[in-house]
Amino acid sequence: MNTPEQNFAALGLNLPPAPKPLGVYKPCLIDGKYLYLSGHGTVQDDGTLIIGRVGDNMTPEEGKVAARQVGLAILATIKANIGSLDKVKRVIKVLGMVNCTPDFEKHPFIINGCSELFAKVWGDDNGIGVRSAVGMGSLPDNIPVEIEALFELM
Repeated sequence: MNTPEQNFAALGLNLPPAPKPLGVYKPCLIDGKYLYLSGHGTVQDDGTLIIGRVGDNMTPEEGKVAARQVGLAILATIKANIGSLDKVKRVIKVLGMVNCTPDFEKHPFIINGCSELFAKVWGDDNGIGVRSAVGMGSLPDNIPVEIEALFELM
């Protein structure tokens, strides 16, 4: 059985730099055995953001890729703050917000980009938690996806 770090390495993906807060908040907080992560955006490897609105200038497939990128930013914050993905026991909750047009209805499809990544890293039993996927009229800097998450630590 592979560790989460080994599973991530096998994906051949890069982690972007861990995002810095854009307001007055902590990117993460450890409370006992729980790791709370603030909302993360679409930070890319070069530090720039994926920009767009699903249903307007971005397709659902592009939105799903953006959600995976948010998942990578979350993984970067985990590694920057606790050192290893192996220190996370499981995903407890994901809240995914999609910047989309009012008529867009496939929010869960978009957030699957992040959830599928977590399932590949921690496995189906530990990588899939409870989840909400909702549409928003806008998100900071016109990013297409923002996700916050709660994890249980080892």
